[in-house]
Order: sequence, then structure tokens, then C-alpha cells
Amino acid sequence: MPKPFHEFAANLTYDDLTEPVLQVLRRSFLDTMGVAAVASTTTMAGIAREGAMALFGTGQAGSSRILMHGARVSPAGAAMAGAFTVDSVDAHDGTSPCKGHAGSAVFPALLAMSDVQDGLQGADFATLLAMAYEVSYRVGLAQHATCAEYHTSGTWTAVGVATACARALDCTPDQIRHAAGIGEYHGPRSPMMRCIDHPTMLRDGVGWGAPSGVTAAYLAQMGFTGAPALTCEDAPAFWEDLGTAWRLVTDTHYKPYPCCRWAHPAIDAARDLMQEHKLHHSQIAGVDIRTFHNAIRLAGHHPATPDEFAYAIAFPVATMIVRGQVGVPELTESTLQDADILRVSGATRLIEDDHFTAISEGKRWAQVTLRLMDGTEVSSPPRTPRGDTDLPLSDAEISEKFHLFADPVLGTRRAGEIEALCAEFDTLAADDFARLCDLCLEPAV
Repeated sequence: MPKPFHEFAANLTYDDLTEPVLQVLRRSFLDTMGVAAVASTTTMAGIAREGAMALFGTGQAGSSRILMHGARVSPAGAAMAGAFTVDSVDAHDGTSPCKGHAGSAVFPALLAMSDVQDGLQGADFATLLAMAYEVSYRVGLAQHATCAEYHTSGTWTAVGVATACARALDCTPDQIRHAAGIGEYHGPRSPMMRCIDHPTMLRDGVGWGAPSGVTAAYLAQMGFTGAPALTCEDAPAFWEDLGTAWRLVTDTHYKPYPCCRWAHPAIDAARDLMQEHKLHHSQIAGVDIRTFHNAIRLAGHHPATPDEFAYAIAFPVATMIVRGQVGVPELTESTLQDADILRVSGATRLIEDDHFTAISEGKRWAQVTLRLMDGTEVSSPPRTPRGDTDLPLSDAEISEKFHLFADPVLGTRRAGEIEALCAEFDTLAADDFARLCDLCLEPAV
């Protein structure tokens, strides 16, 4: 019989974490903080911080600093503002089988919790991270298998956050079970495709999933009941190997580009074609992107806002064709007015492919054809995106991405210290781990 999830969460120790688990957590810590740094400069992050400071004052739970800002609010408020911050730049880690993201909720929530606890060591934080990721991923799989509508990551990360935060509060196994149930019931059941079809700052729902999980943990500690979490207890197929296999190792991917993962295989294919054939964007007459159904709904030929850019496919592919990159400079408002990118984007056709739709459950597939001014065409083979476990980003690429995002905001010295500490965060004593938290929570500028 598999161990019940709440028993797993109550009894998990650092010694139970395998080296592959720790490697993912170290990479995700660094990657998420790089995204948080550049994301802290966005309008969306600023509004979220203002909302947290207006609505989530400190109380008996203590005060937590807002990620990359330093203002003190309640732990739930810091989780909310931090999750909205990370989610404002769509470059954080994810899980293709769940069609979503855990780190954007988990890190802001657990950093908020760490700020109200004394003497937390790196090994303690790693244990909480591992259970939050693992429970979130398995809840996500269960939810997608049992719900007809495709919900945002905030729906299932609320349960993972609740579980880990309840453990951080030294809750009993029964209280952890109730925390998960509260998080599941009160977490946002937000429909993801609404934000794909109508992109706004709602994004992936983690801005409400993270504080829902934090709140659920505190309520459970106080005696509030909410069990069972159906995704944890009524979907046994997704929990049978809990504690012996780690979904966070097999399922975590990293993004080279700050936009929806569904666009990435097409961006990669366009990049390779431009390089292989030594093409200039002036030679491109048009682009055909053959991909799966949900990716077609990204569309985005002429995005007017950063949110529309994040949930686009035609414009990011055109950006790669014109500029040879989709990075921080491409996040500026001026990029949305780039005449060369708009020309290529406007000449892009999106073609729904039934076969790609059928096989794009755990993977994301696309094929790109570039139509040249002289009438010739060059086509890529069908492909999946870089960053999945079968096409992983190297440690050097993760580091390069982190510094690309973090250095202009934090400065090279602070960014370098974060990188060094993230590489060994799980071995840090309390004082050194507190230093890492300070570097992540204090004002970015």
C-alpha cells in the first residue's frame, strides 16, 4: 500500500531527497530568482505589491517581505505579490504533463513562510520545496485526468503549497490532510484557456493559488477542517509510487524564452532554420507553423500588451526570425511596435495539425516552414522544445539565462552571490540560508 500523501509530507526528511531531486531544486531556485528579478520591474508586479500592501497587513502570523521588494505584509500577502511577480514574465520552470508551473507559486509561498520562522536551514527548505513540488505535480495530473475543463496552475499548486506550509507550521498529519483539502476547495478553479483567448494579467492563476495554500495551512493549524482533497485521495493511480519515484525529476522543464511553452518548439525550429540556411529576415516572405490545437489559440499576430506577447505564437516566432533571440530586450513595449517583426508576424499562418494535437499531451510538437522571397521553402522536422528532460538546458545555459535576467536589475555582485548560494542552498546553515533569503527578498533596486 502506498503511503498516504499527508503521512509522506509529515515524515519526509532531507535524507529522503535523492541527488537528482536536489539538482532540480537547485536549478529551479536559481532559475526562478532570475525570473523574479526582471519580473519585479513589470507593471503587473507593481500592482500586485500595491494590492498586497493595501489588503494584507501583518497580524499574529508575523510579517514577510515581498519578493525582490522588501515591504512587509502577512505571509499570505507576500505569497500573493511574489507569485504574481514571478508569473508576470513567462520564463519560469514548468511541467509539460501538467500543462503548467509549480515554482512560480511554490518559491514565493515558501520564502514568505521562511521569513516568519527562525533558524530555518537549507536542508529544511529543500525538504519543504520537494514536497510542495511533488504534491503539486501529482495533484495537477489527477486534476487534469478528472476534470473536463483545463484549469490554471493556481488550482493545483494551492494544494502543494498548503501541504508544505502546513508541514512548515509543524502541523500533525491530520492537519496537513485538512490543509490540502482547504487548499483544493478554496484554490482558484480558473479556466486557463480564457487567458489564452483573452490575455490579461490573470496569467496562470498562481497569484491566487499561492496565498490560498498559505491561508489553508494556517487555518488547518487553528483547527479548520477541509479534508479530503479529492485529487489526493480519490485518484490513487497518481499516488501509488509516492516516495519511491519523483515526478519533479522526470517532469520539470526549463524555458529558454519568456513566453508560453506552447510556442517554444516553433521558436526553436525557426531559430534553427535561420541559422542553418544563413537567412536574413528580409528574405522571409512568410511563415507556416504547423502545431497542436491549443498552440493555435495562442495566435498573437499583433500583440498590444506584454500579456498578449506572453500568450502568443506568431509574434514570438517572428521575433526570433528578426532578432535572433527572444530575451529581456524583447520584453519592452517598443518591441511590440517593431515594423520588421510585425511584417513577419503578419505573414505567419497557423495550421492546426490533428496528429500533433494527439501527441502533444506530455510533449509539445510543432513544425515550421519558411517561405522565401525567391519562392523557395525550407522546412524543419517536427520537434519538441528545448528544456525538457530529453533536450535539457545545461547548467551553463541556466546560469547564462539567470544573469541575463538578474544582472541588469540586481547588479553582477548580488546576482553572483545568489548563484553561488543557490548552488548549495540545501547544505547551508541557518545564518547562510538567511543571507540567501535576504538577497531574494530585499529590494531589487
